Formats: sequence, C-alpha cells, structure tokens
Amino acid sequence: MVTLVLSDVPVGIDRDDARRAAAQELADPKYRDAQPGPLQELKQWLGEQVARLIKGLSTVVPGGPFGLLLALVLLIVLVVVIRLRTGKVARTARAGGEVFSEKRRSADDYRRSAAEAAAAGRYDDAVRDRFRAVVRALEERALLDARSGRTADEAAAEAGVLLPNVAAELRHGARLFDDVHYGGREGTETAYHALTELDERCRRERPVALADA
Repeated sequence: MVTLVLSDVPVGIDRDDARRAAAQELADPKYRDAQPGPLQELKQWLGEQVARLIKGLSTVVPGGPFGLLLALVLLIVLVVVIRLRTGKVARTARAGGEVFSEKRRSADDYRRSAAEAAAAGRYDDAVRDRFRAVVRALEERALLDARSGRTADEAAAEAGVLLPNVAAELRHGARLFDDVHYGGREGTETAYHALTELDERCRRERPVALADA
C-alpha cells in the first residue's frame, strides 16, 4: 500500500491565508512583465480621449461622422489656401514677379534671342524674351521709366495708359509672360506669335499724349 502525505497542502485556509497566497502569486515577475508600461498606458489613454472627442463632435456636427470628416477636410483646405495666399509661397511669388531679373539688354537683343529660341523650339525662352523686348522698347521710347523691380502687370498697366489701343493686348501679354516665367506653364508657338504681334503694334502706336499735342 502506498500512502500519499500531502503535508504542504493545508487542509483548511482562512481569509488572511488566502490574501497572502494571492499576494505572493501576483508578486511573481511573470505578472509584472505582462502589465503595460507607462508609454503604452499613455497611448491607450490618448486613443480613448480622441475617440471620445470624435464621438462627441459627431453628435453635434450635422451628418454624424461623415459630416465631421467633411468639416475636417474643408478646414484643412482652408488652411492650405490661406498659407498659399499669405505665406512664404505667396511672398516668394510676389517678390519674384519682375520682368528683368538680370541686367537689361536692348530691345533688339531680346528680339534676336527670342527669335533664336523660337527657331530651336524653346518657346519658354521665346515667350520670356519677346515680352521683355516689348517692355524694353517702351523704356527706350521713354514711355516707361527704366525702373527696377517692375512686374509684368505693372508694365502693362502703365503702358496701357499711354497706348490705350493696345492696353488689352498688353495685359494679355503680361499674363503669357507670368504663366511661363512664374506659373510653370510651357511656352507655345501661339503665345510667341501673339507677343511678336504685340511688339510690332506697340512700335507703331503713338502715345495719346503725343498724338493730342
């Protein structure tokens, strides 16, 4: 006969013994290692707060969660538009809108370089230099002063006062120049020929102040 002696197992256990036994068991390192760390607890708490915020807003915004998502998208678009209009991008575009970014050449020099660029199919350069020829020719006729920092729109507006018959064409030419030089659009043969015709018309036009004299 085999007799089993279970001397380590108490026959009866009271409440205090049970509490001590549980405390000893939970003190085991395997339970400590299974608990989430402070960073994980923080992430969990933040996730709960964001979820609670979104749930609360979705009950207020018309359309529920979809309406909230739409409102957030519109807010992001608004922020981007404001940044483009008032931020660094807008300031750079306004500061860089000059017709002449380097030392001026003669109008004939600009005409020749524009013609050479057009013949080679480089219509970006052709459009830029042909409009510069227009502005430079107006400066050489003293219809515009050779002021540094003048933009294409400013040149067209000032020249259009003295040459009203081509004022609209001057504004259009300024847009062609800006679109290529600062807007990143490709120059075209049509745009180059439009500026060539504008240059010829400006050369033939007499300013209103002299015509009325």
